[in-house]
Amino acid sequence: METLRLGSRGDLVRQLEQLLVVEGYPLKQDALFDQETEDAVRNYQTRMGLVPDGLAGSKTISTLLARAKNAKFLTMAEIQTGATLLGVEVEAILAINEVESRGTGFLPDGRPVILYERHIMHRQLAARDINPVAIAAVNPIVNARPGGYKGGSAEYMRLAAAKQINHEAALESCSYGAYQIMGFHWKRLGYASVQELVEKMSHSEDEQFLAFTRFIKTDSALHKALKAKKWADFARLYNGPNYAINLYDIKLERAYARYQSHNLKAAA
Repeated sequence: METLRLGSRGDLVRQLEQLLVVEGYPLKQDALFDQETEDAVRNYQTRMGLVPDGLAGSKTISTLLARAKNAKFLTMAEIQTGATLLGVEVEAILAINEVESRGTGFLPDGRPVILYERHIMHRQLAARDINPVAIAAVNPIVNARPGGYKGGSAEYMRLAAAKQINHEAALESCSYGAYQIMGFHWKRLGYASVQELVEKMSHSEDEQFLAFTRFIKTDSALHKALKAKKWADFARLYNGPNYAINLYDIKLERAYARYQSHNLKAAA
């Protein structure tokens, strides 16, 4: 597959521009790979966790094509819906999506990304009057401290082991999707059960993003920080007290400024 770069021209560039427009970048679609196109490609690569070199090679174009064909991927329409729900600018939501998401909400096999938290399982068992200390003494799938992560599809093996102890508590002890929404938030986020939350998270990134916007909406301090664009406060509340180590607040501020400079409202 031909690698498109600054200065490239022709139908392939026009197709690239069309795919980027679907992703929310207001390009002219003039078949010219200019600086604006390169900036959009680089930004998109950053969002997707690709090498942000500004070159539209096979990986970047394949990712764009897959997203265009796969209804599971987050759409610009849902981004705009989220902005309306929260009463904030689309650019602010795009910045949060870029910095706080994992880039994709699904594993290659189509299941949602999860992370099983053994210390949450410890807590959820205690809330059900099930002695977590006794279980933890013989089964490492329950522990008062976080850890034991395997990553990827192996997290489903950890979840399966936890389900053998208590099915509902195990589901509540996982985070789901691109935004790591914890299962135990199901009632706060308006779901009838943790099973419904899991089913929705398995459907699409749009559903994962809806849960994410509900999470912000139902936390008054987090919502207030977002509306005021107090990125340090937002990052602290969302990522925890060590947010500055990973520069979350700086990344959010820079991403917001970059989207503002692209004037993405024109793509709505």
